[in-house]
Amino acid sequence: MTTAATPYKTPWQTQAIYVALLALAVCAPFLVSAAGGNYWVRVLDFALLYVMLALGLNIVVGFAGLLDMGYIAFYAVGAYTMALLGSPHLTTHFEWIGALFPGGLHLAVWLVLPVAFGLAALFGALLGAPTLRLRGDYLAIVTLGFGEIIRIFMNNLDRPINITNGPQGVNLIEPVRLFGVNFAKSQEWFGVRIPSLYLYYWLFLTMAAIIVFVCLRLQHSRIGRAWVAIREDEIAAKAMGINTRNIKLLAFAMGASFGGVSGALFASFQGFVSPESFTFWESIYVLAIVVLGGMGHVPGVILGGFLLVGFQELLRALAVPVQMKLFGQVFVDAEVLRQLLFGLAMVAVMLYRPSGLWPAPRKEDRPQRVRAGGLSWT
Repeated sequence: MTTAATPYKTPWQTQAIYVALLALAVCAPFLVSAAGGNYWVRVLDFALLYVMLALGLNIVVGFAGLLDMGYIAFYAVGAYTMALLGSPHLTTHFEWIGALFPGGLHLAVWLVLPVAFGLAALFGALLGAPTLRLRGDYLAIVTLGFGEIIRIFMNNLDRPINITNGPQGVNLIEPVRLFGVNFAKSQEWFGVRIPSLYLYYWLFLTMAAIIVFVCLRLQHSRIGRAWVAIREDEIAAKAMGINTRNIKLLAFAMGASFGGVSGALFASFQGFVSPESFTFWESIYVLAIVVLGGMGHVPGVILGGFLLVGFQELLRALAVPVQMKLFGQVFVDAEVLRQLLFGLAMVAVMLYRPSGLWPAPRKEDRPQRVRAGGLSWT
């Protein structure tokens, strides 16, 4: 006699934890502002942007095992897509565009996001196509070069035709507007003043939640299993019938698309973009989030994003006051000390937690748990 298998249900305790975490995430701006001011709410906003970037890179590095050192290029593609389509730059420098849009080209971010998503995915596929036979250090060098090429292009495409305005960047970018609410201005709801930073925080939180949902669905899909197979042994994956070429290209495209979305949101949030925001250090920073948080583990990547961004800003804020209190003068500049301690922290984590702060469980790549007659398997 056999008992029919029934899907495993999440215990009510776990559901309660999820609800509590959601409530904490929604109320975080009020709590952080009360503790340290709106500056730390802005830090939260950037932490969520970096989490979205790291989740995209985690598809390439964590799921598929492809070392991408130029991921920030897709961030730049998304940001400049929003900058060019959501600002008066093109209508000012190109008469024929000005004639088509006499009132100025001010596309809403919701119209630009699909464009940034698709354009970044296209660039990801273009990067992946010539690197299909490369692995390890060789792949890292090629992707590093791609990231620098994009940044240099953005820095020099101001002549002979001014497309990106070169090192001066593009400003007057349209802010996010939703149902008539301008996110660049404070709002008053039910007698409570809601600063602009709070509105952007909730927007970024929603977008990050969507990306997390997509990443989890991809991880437990047939595509996600194929990525893991390629990561573990590409030759064995190919022998089992997996089309490694298409699966790799899909990993590059999907990871890049999330970078493009993050870049468009960043441009709308800042209202200004320039090539200085997309240096090689930014690629290293996003990669550090993935590695230190836990490669291939979505919760670990989220934890790594918040810890690294918060840790850096905390060091920046405390470097000078602590030195003044201990020594009466500043011996080491705040920026230098911040980078030094940040590097030491990364070395310590890699020595004592080589798999990351929150590594993926060993059984995570197996099918979902099912219970049947009191027995369970994973």
